[in-house]
Amino acid sequence: MTDRETLDLYEATGALLHGHFRLTSGLHSDVYLQSALVLQHPVHAAALGEALAAPFRVDRIGSVLAPATGDILVSPEVARALGARALFTEREDGVMRLRRGFTLPAGERCLVVEDVMTTGGSIREVITCAEALGGTVVGVGTLIDRSGGTAHFPVKRAALATVKATTWKPEECPLCRAGSTAIKPGSRV
Repeated sequence: MTDRETLDLYEATGALLHGHFRLTSGLHSDVYLQSALVLQHPVHAAALGEALAAPFRVDRIGSVLAPATGDILVSPEVARALGARALFTEREDGVMRLRRGFTLPAGERCLVVEDVMTTGGSIREVITCAEALGGTVVGVGTLIDRSGGTAHFPVKRAALATVKATTWKPEECPLCRAGSTAIKPGSRV
């Protein structure tokens, strides 16, 4: 799946939004990617998962981990394509943890996935969680990379598409200065 095909799919399902948004990172932007709108269609979720899994086929992945809540739909599709388990982390007392009886055997090769990466913060939290449990993170995959190339990881990294969207700190946001109010359409308030 090409960059253009991925973005066309987001646009066709209404998952690529334009307006004034507050991102999970706290930054403001005029572009928002609501992946749940594309992933609600199983055929699209399967195609995106298969495409995101492709660069990691040779990496012998045992578990695909994603941060809850928005990325719970990404990990099973990528895991299915890789023949791996699909796990998700949740925040507990402000820290990402595996819960619900999920475990990682020592040395298990893990892939961390996310739908949209802006700063890479959630991915870093999941990596920290996996490594603390003895997992070996060998890759990071995202459906959309909107980091502008600023999010770096010491492992293999792949994204299906790159979106260049301007972000601002709230106090520097020209949309706020113009009187617009940022909305938060995502899963974390």
